[in-house]
Amino acid sequence: MKTTIVSAALGALALGVAFSTPAAAADVTACLITKTDTNPFFVKMKEGATAKAQELGVTLKAYAGKIDGDHDSQVAAVESCIADGAKGILIAASDTKAIVDQVKKAQAAGLLVIALDTPLDPATAADATFATDNLLAGKLIGQWAAATMGDKAKDAKVGFLDLTPSQPTVDVLRDQGFMIGFGIDPKDPNKIGDEDDPRIVGHDVTNGNEEGGRTAMENLLQKNPDINVIHTINEPAAVGAYQALKAVGKENDVLIVSVDGGCPGVKSVAEGVIGATSQQYPLMMAALGVEAIKKFADTGEKPKPTEGKDFFDTGVALVTDKPAAGVESIDTKVGTEKCWG
Repeated sequence: MKTTIVSAALGALALGVAFSTPAAAADVTACLITKTDTNPFFVKMKEGATAKAQELGVTLKAYAGKIDGDHDSQVAAVESCIADGAKGILIAASDTKAIVDQVKKAQAAGLLVIALDTPLDPATAADATFATDNLLAGKLIGQWAAATMGDKAKDAKVGFLDLTPSQPTVDVLRDQGFMIGFGIDPKDPNKIGDEDDPRIVGHDVTNGNEEGGRTAMENLLQKNPDINVIHTINEPAAVGAYQALKAVGKENDVLIVSVDGGCPGVKSVAEGVIGATSQQYPLMMAALGVEAIKKFADTGEKPKPTEGKDFFDTGVALVTDKPAAGVESIDTKVGTEKCWG
C-alpha cells in the first residue's frame, strides 16, 4: 500500500456527512466511525480518510459518537452503513466487545470492517486492524518514566487516568504497557485494575477529555496527595490532570506521561506540562484504511498485517525534550514536524 497522503483543509465533520469526487463516486462507499468528532486525533483521522477518498473517487460517510464511550451512536452508524450499501467500514470502537455483534452483521452483508487505532475484542472480529502498537506506546512512556525517576521509581506513587469503565482494548494496551515499561507486574495483561503493586495509588476514568482528566486527578489526589507519577490515556486527559495539580500547587511534583502526539500535546511536552508522550499517526491509519476498502471493492483482496504482528503497524515514537538513557526518543522539534491537530 502506498502511504502518500494528499492534504486537505477541512472543517468539522457532522454526523453522516458524505465526501466524494464526481467520478466513480457512486461505485464505492466507505464509512468512517470514530469515537468523537472533537478530539484532534479523530479530526485528523477524518482528514486523512477524506483526502484519500477524494483522491480515489470514493464516497466517504463520517460518523462519530457524542462523547468517547458513546457505543449506541456507533451501533446506529454501522446499521446506516449496511443500509447504504457501503463496501467497508473503518471504526475506532468505543466499546470493543459490545460492537462485535454489529461488526459480524456488517461482514455478513459483505462489508470489509477495519478497526482503526483500537483493536476489537477479540481483535480477529475485524477483517484487519490499522493501528499504533499501543502496548509499545505504553511501554515507551513507562520506560522513560522509570529511567527519569531512577532509584526513586521503586518508591513511586503511581496513578492511572484511563478511558472508560468498559476498558476498550486501546485503554488496556496503553495502561498495561506502561506498567510493563515502568516495572510493575500487570497481572492479567488483558484487564485493568487487578494489579497488587503497592506503588499503584489507583485508577480513574476520564472519557479522554480535559474535564475528565481534571476530575480523575482530583479523585486520585484525595486517595493519596503524595502521588508523583501519572499515566494518562491521552493528552487532553493529561492537560486536565495538570490543571488539577496546578490548582493545589503540585504541578512541579508529578511526572505526567501520555500517548497521542497531537500538536497541542507536543506543545504541552515542550512547555513541561507533559514529560513525554508516545506519538501515533492517525492520518496514515485512516488513509490506508480507505485505500484498503477501495482495493477490496475492486479485487476482493483483504489487507494483510505487518510481518510478525497481527495488525498493520502504523508506527510510534516517544517525544520528549528530556531524553532518558536506553529509551529511544525524538525531541519536540521533530515531534512538531510530525504532529497533527
